Amino acid sequence: MREQVDVSVIFAEHHVGLVRLALIMVGDQATAEDVVQEAFARTHAGRGRLRDPGRALVYVRSAVLNGCRSVLRRRATVFRRAVPYEPPVWSAESAAMVTEERRELLLALRELPRRQREALTLRYYLGLADQEIAETMRISASTVRSTIARGLTALRRALGEDS
Repeated sequence: MREQVDVSVIFAEHHVGLVRLALIMVGDQATAEDVVQEAFARTHAGRGRLRDPGRALVYVRSAVLNGCRSVLRRRATVFRRAVPYEPPVWSAESAAMVTEERRELLLALRELPRRQREALTLRYYLGLADQEIAETMRISASTVRSTIARGLTALRRALGEDS
């Protein structure tokens, strides 16, 4: 019989960071909470099928990123059919959590290509190492390093810090 994962321990230790990750990716608190909740629900439901229970956190992180990608794809489809894109309006709670400078950074981060945005968010908001990011994104560690370097260059350019 396979060892089962105690998802509640992972939830208690990593929920806030994963919501932060999702918030940066999708832009609003409610959707971020929904994405993370769904990732944990799926992990809980499939905990007996995990090949390596020690990698459950990697699975949850990947599920959060995949959930964010799905939300963004749905939004892109809706926006293509509807009105032109306007930046998300910050909720009072979200606005209180970030300074103006940080808000500018987050807006610039959202303009990056998806892979760069994900890698930078995993590195600087969750504090993951190259190998952890590689496992989460299912890419090589060297690709993580080059993606982060390109993303930082693009952010500096977007924020007017070319030097």
